[in-house]
Amino acid sequence: MSTAPPFDHIAVLGAGAWGTALAMAALAAGRKTSLWVREDDVLAAIRGGGENRFLPGVALPADLIATGDLADAARADVLLLAVPAQVLHHFAATLAPHVQAGTPLVICAKGIEKDSGKLIHEVLMDAAPGSVPAILSGPSFARDVARGLPTAVTIAAEGDIAGRLQTSLSSMAFRPYASDDITGVALGGAAKNVYAIACGVVEGLGLGENARAALLARSFAELARLGEALGARRETLMGLSGLGDLVLTATSKSSRNFSFGAELGAGKSVGDLSAPGKPLAEGVDTAPALVKRARSAGVELPVAEAMADLLSGALPLGEAVMRLMSRKLKAE
Repeated sequence: MSTAPPFDHIAVLGAGAWGTALAMAALAAGRKTSLWVREDDVLAAIRGGGENRFLPGVALPADLIATGDLADAARADVLLLAVPAQVLHHFAATLAPHVQAGTPLVICAKGIEKDSGKLIHEVLMDAAPGSVPAILSGPSFARDVARGLPTAVTIAAEGDIAGRLQTSLSSMAFRPYASDDITGVALGGAAKNVYAIACGVVEGLGLGENARAALLARSFAELARLGEALGARRETLMGLSGLGDLVLTATSKSSRNFSFGAELGAGKSVGDLSAPGKPLAEGVDTAPALVKRARSAGVELPVAEAMADLLSGALPLGEAVMRLMSRKLKAE
C-alpha cells in the first residue's frame, strides 16, 4: 500500500449508482466527501435522509455532503467524474473553468467516445487541456461497493497521483491498486463491455458454457492484441482493469451489458432494449468506437466487429454466430 499522503477532500461528480457508491467508499476511507447531484429530486431525497432512486435500498451516510452546485463541488482536492463516457467531453468542458490548477480529475466511466474513437483519458485532455487525468476502473458493481463488500480496483495516473489516490480511497473493503498505465486501464475498462454483450448473446441463444468460455478467451486475446498496438502493458490487461473486469462483466447477470446481450440473444431488439428508462449498456456505443480505433491501429477484432454489426442491425443474430464459427482455422 502506498505511503503517499491522502487528499483531504474528495468530491464525486455524478450521483448515479456508481457515483453514490464511490462517495460511500470515500467516506469509509475517512475522507471528507461531497457528492454533486444533477437531479433536483435526488438531491432533495439525499438531503432529507432518504434513498437515492439510482441506488434503492441503500442507506446513505449522514455525513455525506450533497450539493447541486458544480462550482462548489469543484473546490475539493480531487474530483471523481462519475458520468457516462459518451457525455464526458461535454461535462469536462463545462467543469474545466471551475477546476483549480493541479486538481486531479479521476474518470470513473468506462467506454470509448463513439464519434472519435478516443479513449476516455484522451477525451478528457481534449475537453480540458492541462488537466491532471486519472482513471479508476476494475471489477466492481456499484451495489456491492455501497454495501461495503470487498472490492479491488485499479487507479491509474502519472507521477505520485496514483499513490495518493490509492491512500485516499483505501479501506478494509475497498482496495485500490496503483498503476501508471493509463492507456491500458482505459482500454480494458471499455472493451470488456463489448465482450460482455457477446457473452450474453451466447447465453441468450442457449449455446452452452463451452461456447461462452471459448468466446471469453478469444475476446481477451483481441483485447491483448489491441492493447499491444496502443502501447498498453500486457500485465495491466491481465490484471483487475482488464481480465478481472472482463470475467465479472461477461459472466454475471448483475452486469447490464451481459444482461443486454442475453436478452438480445433471446430475441429482443436493440431498439426495445435501448428505450428511454432502460438501464445503460455502455457496450452498445462502445462497440463501433472500439472497432474504429482498432482499424486505425491496423488490428483485427472479429468478435467486436461482429457485435458492432449486430448492434447496428447490419448483421442478423444467426449470421453473427455463423461468421465467428466459420472463420479460417489457425493456430492459437
